[in-house]
Amino acid sequence: MASGIKDKVAIIGMGCSRFGERWDVGAEELIVEAFEEALADSKIDRNDIQAVWQGTCFDELDLGRSALSASAALRLPYVGVTRVENFCASGTESFRGAVYAVASGAYDMCLALGVEKLKDSGYGGLPQLGANAGSNLWMTWPNLTAPGSFAQLATAYTAKYGVSDKDLKRAIAQVSVKSHENGAINPKAHLRKKVTIEQVMAAPIIAHPLGLFDCCGVSDGAACAIVTTVEKARDMGFSNPVTVKALQVAVSNGEEMCFNSWDGSYFPTTDKAADRAYQEAGISDPKEEISMMELHDCFSITEMVTYEDLKISQRGQAWKDTLDGMYNADGKVPAQIDGGLKCFGHPIGASGLRMLYEMYLQLQGRAAERQLKDPRYGLTHNLGGFPFNSVCSVAIVGRLNG
Repeated sequence: MASGIKDKVAIIGMGCSRFGERWDVGAEELIVEAFEEALADSKIDRNDIQAVWQGTCFDELDLGRSALSASAALRLPYVGVTRVENFCASGTESFRGAVYAVASGAYDMCLALGVEKLKDSGYGGLPQLGANAGSNLWMTWPNLTAPGSFAQLATAYTAKYGVSDKDLKRAIAQVSVKSHENGAINPKAHLRKKVTIEQVMAAPIIAHPLGLFDCCGVSDGAACAIVTTVEKARDMGFSNPVTVKALQVAVSNGEEMCFNSWDGSYFPTTDKAADRAYQEAGISDPKEEISMMELHDCFSITEMVTYEDLKISQRGQAWKDTLDGMYNADGKVPAQIDGGLKCFGHPIGASGLRMLYEMYLQLQGRAAERQLKDPRYGLTHNLGGFPFNSVCSVAIVGRLNG
């Protein structure tokens, strides 16, 4: 494996809009909301930014197909802007573009931006894919839905490990309960009410065993990061900045499904991306070394399975670890400490950077009521597409000097 990007790039500023049904603003206003916070945080001038990557999945009604909206909204002086898309990993893909540009030496200062205004685009989350979703799946699987597809993870998992339906439903209910408890104290989250296991288990079924509280919502939001070289960050007065330890992406080519090498109970892309990220970051025991995680909890079962794909829980044991509180705010490896997709919703282009925003705040001791004690490494995980054909990104960040 190549040397990677460990400690070559520092994050010197981040911003995040309030997420929710933002009927009061358009996508460009959301971009400005996140950017102004990041700019103030970094203490740089906007003229210092040399290149921009904007992650947007399919919000083309409001923004168009290019990244010109970012240039116009931020009044950047003839700076190159690039729109990237990698399904639900689009926000992290924009971060990857900015980070790699700095690490390569091509630029000193770059901006990564993610935004999506799903409420205005008409995206409802539950209906089947339409012809405008940028995929031919609507032709080959006309009755495919995201909840239906991800619910199959649960049936495959129970069949493989002999977990009862009751135990599994209680475990994935705890996944949601934990996130809602965290999100209730986050002023930027969309949903800010605590729920009980009994409420989650009694909710209407969307796709068995997933009920209403097992599915993340549809929201609007934006987040961004300003990155530079470690040397420049030090010159600017950031003596111990937050740095990128690893950034890996794995994309399925369909082999798992087409050649029957996958049993449907886990995500091969997460498994591969995580292994590469740990190697790049120099992490040998993730359960002991990872301090906190922001995972792609589009559905509660997805988060639970990811605990195992990331080698935090042993195979077949995540449901027990969840019920034992391992991933609670006061547990061994807190997950979704900001509330996750479950409480923020999933404005697709913004989610990856929103996750990094929480890790960044935590590492600086600035997460207010959510603050964890002395976190060392923070991991973010995005999963795009469907279980049988997915893209996964895993990022690990931490302080330069630990």
